[in-house]
Parts: sequence; structure tokens; C-alpha cells
Amino acid sequence: MKHAPTYHLPFMKMHGLGNDFVVLDGRARDVAMTPALAMAIADRHRGVGFDQLTVISKTDAGDAHLTFYNADGSTAGACGNATRCIARFLIDETGKDALTLTTERGVLLARDAGNGLTSVNMGQPQLRWDEVPLAHEMDTLELPIEGSPTATGMGNPHCTFFVEDAEAVDLDSFGPAHEHHPLYPQRTNVQVASLIGPDHLRMRVWERGVGLTLASGSSSCATAVAAARRGLTGRRVTIELDGGTLQIDWREDGVWMTGGTAHVFDGNFTHDWLEAVS
Repeated sequence: MKHAPTYHLPFMKMHGLGNDFVVLDGRARDVAMTPALAMAIADRHRGVGFDQLTVISKTDAGDAHLTFYNADGSTAGACGNATRCIARFLIDETGKDALTLTTERGVLLARDAGNGLTSVNMGQPQLRWDEVPLAHEMDTLELPIEGSPTATGMGNPHCTFFVEDAEAVDLDSFGPAHEHHPLYPQRTNVQVASLIGPDHLRMRVWERGVGLTLASGSSSCATAVAAARRGLTGRRVTIELDGGTLQIDWREDGVWMTGGTAHVFDGNFTHDWLEAVS
């Protein structure tokens, strides 16, 4: 008689506007994440599937520390939608109205925005070429690339193209061609955005190490900053993504992002599966 599998590692599945995540809580147990394991979990046929994976761990500098992995096993310094999802989970868990999260990006403030929405301050945008980073010194407002995109750092690099119609761009080819542009030594997230009303943008996203995604929080922040810098919008904008709507507000203390989140289900990876993919 075959024994039932031994369940070894619990996880949560979450999403922010369809930008989906696997979250591992390492506060009570060690989580030995590797690029190979992250890629195995990311497989939507043989694993669980995600745009990003996040490990929550303890820290003395805040309520929790977050480490992000892309679907290709690489790490990311920031992930806005995952940060909002985990902030909502921790707000519900602790009963707090506000908390602090630490990431490679730094210390981020999160708070309950009411009506089921969660806000996160993603910090000040990085506007110098060496902060983004770019390969050499240049003006980040209009890069010497066809379409004159704007470069912005939000803890990860971004390249934002303002176009007449974001829907008309073939991101499956346009995205990877620019993700690997030589001006971006660490690759880049690619956004195409159109102005559809006063302080209202339509945006689509190609994420480095992931591909086409329904939404991206850090990309939304970068696009809002780029639009304001170019005089297309004010500093408070609504961004329509494939998966839904985010509110972005570039304030004196940083770029605030507000939107909905979903905790979809909890599960466990079996010991046998973990052994097989390790």
C-alpha cells in the first residue's frame, strides 16, 4: 500500500491585479531558496507557477524582511504588488494599521488604505544614470533609443516608452528586445504607456526575468514618475493595467502605490517533490 506523501514546506498563493506570487513564510522555519528551486516552483505545469516568489523572514529593522525571486530564478530588488500582498497578509495577521517592511530597496512603509485596499511607499525614485543603473553617463529623461524612453530606478531598472496606443505594441517581441538592451547592464523592465485622460495612463508591462505580466507595481511607479517628469501628467495618476487599476502618488516622502490584493490559497510542497527538484 502506497503511503500518503509527507508534506514538508507550506506556501501561500497571492496576486495583485493578476500579477501572481508564491509566498514562503520563513519567520518560523528556515527556507533554503535556490535559483533552481525557484525555477521549479515557477513552472506552471510541473510546479505552482508565479511571476515572482517571495520569502518572508524576520528582521530587527521592521515587521518583516522580503526577498524576491523572478520566474527565471534571478533575484529582484523590488516587487511592488508582492509587497502590497504581503503587507495585507501581515496587517490582517497583526491587526496593525501600518507596518514597515525591509527589502533590498530599503525600509518600506505599508498601511491599510480602507475598503480592502493596501498602500505601500516604494521609496524615492532613482533618477541618475548610475542609480538606475545604465551602462554609462547620460540623461535618463530621454534615452538614445528609438522612441526616446525614460529610465527610472525603483530598486530595479525600468525603461518606459510613451506611445500613441499601448494596445498596438507587440510586447512579445518588443519587450525582450529592450529587456536586454546594452544600455541596461542588469537588464530592465519594459513598459509601454499611453495617455488616455488627464492624469490617467494605460500601461502594459514586460518584466525582466518573467515576461509579459498582467500588472507590475514597481513598473507602475516608474511609469508615473516618468510621465510626471516629462510633463504628461501630474504626480498623482491612475494607471490601467491588463489586470486592473493602481493609484500612484509621487509625494515628497516617496512613491505611494495603492490597490487591491488577493490571498488565493494555501498549500504544501511534498518532501518527494522537493527532493526531486533539488
